[in-house]
Amino acid sequence: MAEANEILSELNDRSREVFRRVVEGYLESGEPVGSRSLTRMLSERISAATIRNVMQDLEFLGLLDSPHVSAGRVPTQLGLRMFVDGLLEVRDLDNSDREKLDATVGRSGDVGGLLDEIGSALSGVTRGASLVLTPKHEAPLKHIDFVSLAQDRALVVIVFADGHVENRVFTPPPGLTPSAMREAANFINALAEGRTLSDLRKVMQEEVKARRREIDTLAADLIDAGIAIWDGEGRNSERLIVRGRANLLDESAEEELDRIRSLFDDLERKRDIAEFLELTEDGEGVRIFIGSENKLFSLSGSSLVVSPYMNADRKIIGAVGVIGPTRLNYGRIVPIVDYTAQLVGKLITDRSQR
Repeated sequence: MAEANEILSELNDRSREVFRRVVEGYLESGEPVGSRSLTRMLSERISAATIRNVMQDLEFLGLLDSPHVSAGRVPTQLGLRMFVDGLLEVRDLDNSDREKLDATVGRSGDVGGLLDEIGSALSGVTRGASLVLTPKHEAPLKHIDFVSLAQDRALVVIVFADGHVENRVFTPPPGLTPSAMREAANFINALAEGRTLSDLRKVMQEEVKARRREIDTLAADLIDAGIAIWDGEGRNSERLIVRGRANLLDESAEEELDRIRSLFDDLERKRDIAEFLELTEDGEGVRIFIGSENKLFSLSGSSLVVSPYMNADRKIIGAVGVIGPTRLNYGRIVPIVDYTAQLVGKLITDRSQR
């Protein structure tokens, strides 16, 4: 987060150490940290009054908060983000944690069972909730269907050429009708056969770009002729406004306008379809989400630490993570999640090469 990094760079050494000690104390105990306890922690001999002044400055910057008038301070979400990005000291993986994770290797014969066991081990080691995203199936596609379940829920059925079938529930774009979903499925299936989901998504993105260029070319011809103007040019809401069409346009120009209208409709449908593909094929990267940075956990005040795992080609095929309170022991959790991701990637790669 750029804002947090800018604030960190402006802090002097004393403020930085006070801030770091407050966050570390809070993450360890879950309790507000006061000025008197900080006088025993700091490397520099500073009075409690001076420390209180520093903490007030940090509170003014939005890095600390005071739960009660006379209590110590706790880090805000911005403060936690700054600590994680700039001051977090990641420990080496503890041997006992490594042994517990390694003990899951080879227990299950199938990938699903293996991931379930690793998820249980990760949860036990971290005492948090584990998250395991299974590998994406990258075989060529055979057929895709969309089924409306409710106004805000739909099912996509993906049939792969190797016989594998996946069902995924997702939230469709607002206002999309069952007939529009059928039309989207027909369009996708005309392009899908023999392509993977990743390939198909790229093809759809190119279709959108091509239609956009075609619209721009046709509209430019009308504008050059003085028949139409762009309203709101350069904004997301730009529209083509036609002036005096009934009086000024001859038959050929009318056909051009119909073509533009048709292209806009086609472009909008392709945007919906591209969104379908994005919702049904989403990849995860290496990130730490704190509090409201993750919409799923914003109300519960939780954090999510996620690390991807890769196949033999160094391609991300899934992810593992830990969900817990925002006062997670990040220094310990990060190497555990990182090691687990490496372990899963190695196991899946080994199994695929047998």
